[in-house]
Amino acid sequence: MALKLVRRHRGKNWYIRGTVAGCPVDESTRTADRKAAEKLLAKRSWELQEASIFGRKAVATYLEAVYFYLHAGGEKRYQARLVEHFGNTPLAQIDQNTIDRAARLLLPEASPATRNRQVYTPISAVLKDAAKRKMCEWRQIERPSQPPGRVRYLTPPEADSLISACETHLRPLVIFLFYTGCRVGEALHLDWREVDVASRQVQFLKTKSGKARGVPLHARIVDALGKLPHREGRVFRRPDGEPYAETADRAASGGSIKTAFRAACRRAAITDFTPHDCRHTFASWHYAANRNLAALMEIGGWNSERMLLRYTHVNVAHLIESIDVLPWRGKSGEPEFVPAVKKANSKT
Repeated sequence: MALKLVRRHRGKNWYIRGTVAGCPVDESTRTADRKAAEKLLAKRSWELQEASIFGRKAVATYLEAVYFYLHAGGEKRYQARLVEHFGNTPLAQIDQNTIDRAARLLLPEASPATRNRQVYTPISAVLKDAAKRKMCEWRQIERPSQPPGRVRYLTPPEADSLISACETHLRPLVIFLFYTGCRVGEALHLDWREVDVASRQVQFLKTKSGKARGVPLHARIVDALGKLPHREGRVFRRPDGEPYAETADRAASGGSIKTAFRAACRRAAITDFTPHDCRHTFASWHYAANRNLAALMEIGGWNSERMLLRYTHVNVAHLIESIDVLPWRGKSGEPEFVPAVKKANSKT
């Protein structure tokens, strides 16, 4: 039975009903306009006919793939621009060259890291989901080469100097960043309802990964929070006492404190240090003190060990004793340095 337009359940919208290649069709056009519905009917008839002849993989489009991907809980960030660019382009036509051209066109001045984050990663996620649904063949997408990841953290004395150099409104926030490892946006949008000072923990309900997580509070944070003059609404405020501007993405709103943070760094004589580097500092401190990568990933909300491994490799203070026990004698023939282990043994 050929496809036709019908109305049902006394509704205003038109439905497409019929059979194509033995498969029943009963879909809403989501419009009450007859002419618009007829155009959708013609388009849908052609798509289904093509799919019945050449297979679903031949006609599935990027727009369709994104629809299913988002409805399955996929990350919607950056997809709007990609949908506008690719639209109804068949997935079969989206290959490495097509994606490379899209990255250059959409982000002509961007760095490889930005192109990877805003083009290659979201497209790859959609194509991977589409392949699971048999809408296209799975293909490996090559990413643009990127420089080594940034490795920058402060020692505890340097962090103390920076905290002391902060203005009054900024100081508790910077303490919070150093001792929780949260992203700046997560802290700026934190509400008192998400903080339990009595049990020393905080809940980040909206995060970059989309997964809520809890973080224990260090005693220094509890002390700093106890000095704040308010207990409702946003925890951290601007100098005028008003909350920082709301943003759609809690993980990407750190620009609100950059000016004040840079000024504090200048006063503390600390260079090349950003608000996000407080998160890196937390990772370095936590691993040096605990050497527990699983706990660090859980507290910081990292999904990959790759970034954290940079800090486990660079911060090697915990390995000093393993070096101190190596033998060496000075000109006098006596040990120039007596390892701590031998000192302890000499007392017994």
